[in-house]
Amino acid sequence: MTEVSMHIQDSYNDRLNRMLDYVYAHLEDDLSFDRLAEVACLSPYHWSRIYSAMRGETIVATIRRLRLQRAAERLSNSDMALEAVAKRAGYGSTDTFGRAFRDAFGVSPAAYRTSGSHAAFKAANAVGDAHAFPVTIEYLPERRCASIDHTGSYMAIDHAMGRLFAELVARRALPAQPEMIGLFFDDPDLGAEETLRSRACLPITGSLSIDPPLVETVLRGGPYAKLSYIGPYADMRGAYRWLLGAWLPASGQEPADAPIFEAYLNDPRHVPQTELRTDIHLPLKSAP
Repeated sequence: MTEVSMHIQDSYNDRLNRMLDYVYAHLEDDLSFDRLAEVACLSPYHWSRIYSAMRGETIVATIRRLRLQRAAERLSNSDMALEAVAKRAGYGSTDTFGRAFRDAFGVSPAAYRTSGSHAAFKAANAVGDAHAFPVTIEYLPERRCASIDHTGSYMAIDHAMGRLFAELVARRALPAQPEMIGLFFDDPDLGAEETLRSRACLPITGSLSIDPPLVETVLRGGPYAKLSYIGPYADMRGAYRWLLGAWLPASGQEPADAPIFEAYLNDPRHVPQTELRTDIHLPLKSAP
């Protein structure tokens, strides 16, 4: 690939990233496709096909997935009325919202609120059942990562992940089998959502020069408690509460002074929400 063609590809990625920035900022507004083409500085006749070809998903599917993911998070972690959840997800009626939600999550919004995977973690935590879910202790090596910082809802970490992938593709530095990792610095129960700090990370080998917008991150080596989680990202706050509130006190372990990270084992663009696989890694102090 020539230097000129590389520059053109970088330009397309930059424009699509700018358009996705707009989508995330206006997810609960009426999103005009003409406006998205304008933000991307691409022809309204072609921009959506360019997006699909470069990102592996139609823009309609992206917006629907992100809106339903945000709706699931509200159903799991708030008492917001179903009508309000549907409206903020861009649906004019609860019936239409219910059909779309069932297609994505396999159950109705009401059933999800009462019996989703978050409910099982909540019940286990309430009675202090430290053995309700499998946790293993693993020793991981130190790993150098290319990263991109994210501030805001943890549910939007995939936006930073997309930017990270695009940046590494532009630099011809994306590994053949990339690992997707999210690093989380703040407690979402304590801070305002818009101030939460996280980082999308991808382990790399070799001597890749890491410069802006990339950030170098070194994942701590040592022991970790690994909770293998299956289900929607929206339910994971309950998994965290069980891991820290029930498993950890009964385990005899002490948490290390390092952030939790999540390893994403499959892609929400390609598998149902209920089949998403995530390994949650809690850093532990080494045995004396």
